[in-house]
Amino acid sequence: MTLALARKYRPRTFTEVVGQEHVVRALTNALTQNRLHHAYLLTGTRGVGKTTLARIIAKALNCETGITATPCGVCGACKEIDGGRFIDLIELDAASNTQVDSMRELLENALYAPTSGRFKVYIIDEVHMLSRNAFNAMLKTLEEPPEHVKFILATTDPQKIPVTVLSRCLQFMLKQIPPPVIRAQLEKVLGLEGVAAEPGALNLIARSAQGSMRDALSLLDQAIAHGAGKVEEGAVRDMLGAVDASYLYTLIEALAARDGPALLAQADALEARGLSFESALQELASLLHRIAVAQTLPETVADDDPERERVLKLAQALTPEDVQLFYQIALRGRGDLPLAPDEYAGFTMTLMRMLAFLPVSDEGSGARPQSRPATAAAPARSAPLRAAEPTPATTPVSPRKLAPEAWPDTVAQLKLGGMARMLAQHCALQSFADGRMQLIVPEAHKHLLDPAYREKLKTALEERFGPLRLDVSVGQAVDGGTLAEREDRERVERQTRATESIERDPFVRDLVENFDARVIDGSIRPLQ
Repeated sequence: MTLALARKYRPRTFTEVVGQEHVVRALTNALTQNRLHHAYLLTGTRGVGKTTLARIIAKALNCETGITATPCGVCGACKEIDGGRFIDLIELDAASNTQVDSMRELLENALYAPTSGRFKVYIIDEVHMLSRNAFNAMLKTLEEPPEHVKFILATTDPQKIPVTVLSRCLQFMLKQIPPPVIRAQLEKVLGLEGVAAEPGALNLIARSAQGSMRDALSLLDQAIAHGAGKVEEGAVRDMLGAVDASYLYTLIEALAARDGPALLAQADALEARGLSFESALQELASLLHRIAVAQTLPETVADDDPERERVLKLAQALTPEDVQLFYQIALRGRGDLPLAPDEYAGFTMTLMRMLAFLPVSDEGSGARPQSRPATAAAPARSAPLRAAEPTPATTPVSPRKLAPEAWPDTVAQLKLGGMARMLAQHCALQSFADGRMQLIVPEAHKHLLDPAYREKLKTALEERFGPLRLDVSVGQAVDGGTLAEREDRERVERQTRATESIERDPFVRDLVENFDARVIDGSIRPLQ
């Protein structure tokens, strides 16, 4: 009988566990120093190794060579635990045994000494599913545990576990496994299985697993069957309904060009290929995240990344504000997809929303060209405004002086975008006299002092004040002297007012006082 890969390559020792080094190190040290706890709580999302680690702990406690961080794997206890036959290892699925009677029976048996092992080990999976009475029954045993009993609790939702139980457990939080770590493990498994695979296929599987090694191995099993013994990128894309990366780049390039017809053409192409629109929005958000990182830290884009040039090109073509806007709309669109008339309508409406909320750029800003098929009327709308200006752009339209406290309002009115606007927002005015303007930028934002950004800021200021000399230095400005600080302060004030409004609401107070309800931190957002 052929075992599934997830079972065949399930770790049997601590050294075989991947992606959870922080937990393995702590458990190994505790076992080596014989500093044992009576109850352990392992938390984390599905497939990250909670039950696997629990069984390895059981072996470490009951190995016939003694309590050890390196169980031998060949003694009777180790073999029986690996085979699921060890009489002193009791596994309970709390999702199927929620009632207090099951817990009382289990705890009554815990009073008896182990039959063959050193410890009786109780592994309770999805422990948060137990009823309140079942937790109360467990609590007494956790308070005064027999010396021969060890509890290993596992859960995907620790917030539902009573604090009284949590406080009596040694807690370990297992993290989602990063795609590169998953991919490396998949390559190792394929090498042992003698199966060839394309790198792009493994990348797709590693991302689709969403941090779960078990899911990754299950998908790999499916991919091998789907590809008749080979793991090829095209076949894996078809299997997962994943979106070809080239479509994503074309979509974002069309957004940067404000090309509505091109956007709809790509949506039609996705529909014709039968690809998942939900996956398309997920992958689109992932690509936008890569672009945002490339804008902030371009050196982190690896030289050997096959998509390096395209990512960097889009990072230059879009402003950081546009990328953030697209990212938020993609996330919201994915959530709204089930509510749309159909997936095609939901997807295309999300793209149209991105297009509709793009700000109209000023000519000469360098952010993006003005002649776009989808917004041919935009320059025509702005042209009369420019034609109505009574003087050339280089002629002063404001007095050649400015008080420091008026600087934030001035920045808000400047025709700037992208990183140049960020520079202006984080500057404070020190002085402006005799055609010389002196600005101060805090140390934390000195990375904005790029010559190109300073030149754009100078050009925008000269449109307002006429020819001037601009000096920008790094230093400590007076608090509240920048537009960014003012906006942060206003944002905090709006949040405070919103929170106070909710807390004073009679209906909310009634729920809190009479039904033991609570307002979830971070769930209140002010109306814009």
